[in-house]
Amino acid sequence: MNTMAMAKRLRDLRGYTPRRVVAENIGVSEASITAYEMGERVPRDAIKRKLADYYNTTVEAIFFSE
Repeated sequence: MNTMAMAKRLRDLRGYTPRRVVAENIGVSEASITAYEMGERVPRDAIKRKLADYYNTTVEAIFFSE
């Protein structure tokens, strides 16, 4: 998994939605969203699934596509 590509996809998917809103909807802290979008951390599998559902896409598209 390329963490920088993952981070960019997460930033692109979020667009202009505040990180706080995404965090509240998937049940993590805003700091966690920031860390994922900066490529500092990779979310647990359960959080990957919640992010994919929130953005109406697949885990593979966000975290494993090149």
